[in-house]
Amino acid sequence: MNILVVYKKNFEEVHDEGLMSLKTILQEVASTSHQVDYKPREHVRRADFIARDLVIVFGGDGTLTSLSHNIDAATPVMGVNSHPRTDDPEGSYGFYMDSSMATFADDVQAVFAGEAIVNELPRLQALIETTSGNRFTTDPAMNDLLIANTHQYAPSKYHMRRGEQQANQQSSGLLFSTWFGQGAWLRNALSDAEFDALKGRGEGVRSAQHYFVLARDLSPEQRKVSPWAWMDWTDEETTITSDMHRGYVVPDGWDEVHFNRGATITVNAEAPKLMLLTFRTTIEAKLRAAFD
Repeated sequence: MNILVVYKKNFEEVHDEGLMSLKTILQEVASTSHQVDYKPREHVRRADFIARDLVIVFGGDGTLTSLSHNIDAATPVMGVNSHPRTDDPEGSYGFYMDSSMATFADDVQAVFAGEAIVNELPRLQALIETTSGNRFTTDPAMNDLLIANTHQYAPSKYHMRRGEQQANQQSSGLLFSTWFGQGAWLRNALSDAEFDALKGRGEGVRSAQHYFVLARDLSPEQRKVSPWAWMDWTDEETTITSDMHRGYVVPDGWDEVHFNRGATITVNAEAPKLMLLTFRTTIEAKLRAAFD
């Protein structure tokens, strides 16, 4: 196997010790036929991910989401939590990181034996068409995608369309979440009453084909006129036409892709999936347990 290990580098002792242990375990369990390369997150490039049989991400959820746009649908990814909250209250929850140094030796052997659980995670993408006819697609987002005015003190103005439904809005931006990524921000984006109502309707656990849309800071009047355009789960494309002088699309808090007034941005969950490996339960089961 051709393996790439990408690690979080912040000079904290817990991460440095964990990385040393990870390297020692890989040297012991990986046969001479396995090629293993190590790269700090800050120095890794898209080309480093090409032709890999396995990518091991050592860090937390933020490390994985910041790298995931480089990883294609055919490359399995293994997340190893470098600082689990189970060991330290200040550590990382690591929703996507199903392995830790306590289990890594057994987990990586399960990968080599083909016994790991394969989770195919849907990802969001935004297709941008400019007024001059140029078309390009953003990097895939495994957690969330933001569309907003580049000047956050100015309102985000746009025309929104989904199927036969249309609405003109003025908000502080549209936030989209994948079904699996909803735990990253959804609970904090809604009030207790809104979240309880959403959960009570079963909308917190739709299906992986749905994604969540929230118009941030939308006025009560606009919420009543077009509730679907304020807060909704959908499996249909959402298209907005910008009425902002300059806006941007930000996948997973990563690279900003800018557009001008008149540009059309179409969002869906049809980007290439991410093949994430787990070992004790599926990501779907883990998400449902978090909302129970």
